Amino acid sequence: MPASLIQPEFKVKIDYDKCHKCGRCVQQCGWGVYSFNERPIPDDTKCRACHRCVTYCPAHCITIQKNDLAFRDNPHWTPALRKSVWRQAESGGVMLTGMGNDRPYLNVFDHLVLDACQVTNPSIDPLREPMELRTYLGRKPDSVEVETDGNGGFHLKEGTGVSNNIQLETPIIFSPMSYGSVSLNVHKSLAMAAERCGILMNTGEGGLHADLFPYQDHVIVQVASGRFGVTPEYLNRGAAMEIKIGQGAKPGIGGHLPGEKINREVSETRMIPTGTDAISPAPHHDIYSIEDLRQLIYSLKEATGYKPVGVKIAAVHNVAAIASGIVRAGADYVYLDGFRGGTGAAPQIIRDHIGIPIEIAIAVVDQRLRDEGIRNQASIIAAGSIRSSADMAKAIALGADVVAVGSAALMALGCHLCQGCHTGSCSWGLTTQKAELTRRVDPEWGAERLTNLVHAWSHELQEILGALGVNAVESLRGSRERLRAIGLDEQTCKILGVKPAGL
Repeated sequence: MPASLIQPEFKVKIDYDKCHKCGRCVQQCGWGVYSFNERPIPDDTKCRACHRCVTYCPAHCITIQKNDLAFRDNPHWTPALRKSVWRQAESGGVMLTGMGNDRPYLNVFDHLVLDACQVTNPSIDPLREPMELRTYLGRKPDSVEVETDGNGGFHLKEGTGVSNNIQLETPIIFSPMSYGSVSLNVHKSLAMAAERCGILMNTGEGGLHADLFPYQDHVIVQVASGRFGVTPEYLNRGAAMEIKIGQGAKPGIGGHLPGEKINREVSETRMIPTGTDAISPAPHHDIYSIEDLRQLIYSLKEATGYKPVGVKIAAVHNVAAIASGIVRAGADYVYLDGFRGGTGAAPQIIRDHIGIPIEIAIAVVDQRLRDEGIRNQASIIAAGSIRSSADMAKAIALGADVVAVGSAALMALGCHLCQGCHTGSCSWGLTTQKAELTRRVDPEWGAERLTNLVHAWSHELQEILGALGVNAVESLRGSRERLRAIGLDEQTCKILGVKPAGL
């Protein structure tokens, strides 16, 4: 009998006439694809198509091709489903995967278009007129009072202003990615870029390494069900705190960081033994009601001098009601994570079949909070595969204050979406703790690339605002009249609060 019924997903082809036989591919591959016997010899079964070898081959003689095997046609039993059955029949285990949902569900962002101004309401030239991208994360008062400054101007009257809000120079933050799930150099890159861009990065549930203390004013510290690395010092290091209830890639379940990724530094930061699996419980064992959540929110506030506290939840069917309860419990922001959000590790069955799109979640939460008259009491952060400045603009028009980017940030650092994050063998040094791999990410280089990405998206957002005839991102928030749907059914348009194109 064959060792496995599963054939390699990819074929590695080497043009040996061009090959220098330098062994660079052997050194660069984190998956152990190559051995060397007078020339590099690939093992196709190990290849993840991360293209590290292709990128660094000096002779450009390596090609990675999809292994197109002929399967008998059966729309009900796709080749992917057949392979899953074979793999589980061999292993008896849960199928794990990394990154986001790659199933061909409808992508709502791709069926929304934005308005533009032309004649009676002319557009604005963002190159010649100021365009305001600055926004504030946190609870806003019901009203404010102003007083003259004695010089013909006005300012907020003392005691009636916006307190404990965090200023963001552009409506983008970096999504939670824990230390352990990603390497320390990735965390450093994110923190340095956040400081340069005037935004925030989120620690995820892995604690805060001491090397990031200098960037604490641009860090959100997360409190997840496992409470890894959570101490009073940790909480006070953050500009804000976030209670993680759920995650878009795995709603309703906890986290799992394999012991292979728990080295000495990760264990010290997370305060767990080296080499042991870090398993977060599915629920917080001190939260079984909105009242319990409120108690934790105010416990965190009291421990930190009333810094902002947010709550992260997965986008699920009753997300609007959940968000309403969170806001009434005292949260300063609600972090919504859609079902296409990335992850370091998740059961494939959970990632691919549980949750709802972020576009739907934003619209229904924003509308529910408006209907209840409490929209000003919390900001909305939207996440779950924000891929471009267009997605960002559409998310804001649907009702988000800020978007969070994770997968796009990793791609800026070299990620090729090979979905092997859970193995800890990332050839690009991103989702691994192997020293020979993590050193491939230079934090200065990473911070520059991330800063460039944020600046590029911000400039494009200014162009979009100019085309819409507005000069501040606050004017776009929740303005669903500026959106139109193409190819969406009537019920989906009604839920989104968006008219079909042509109306």
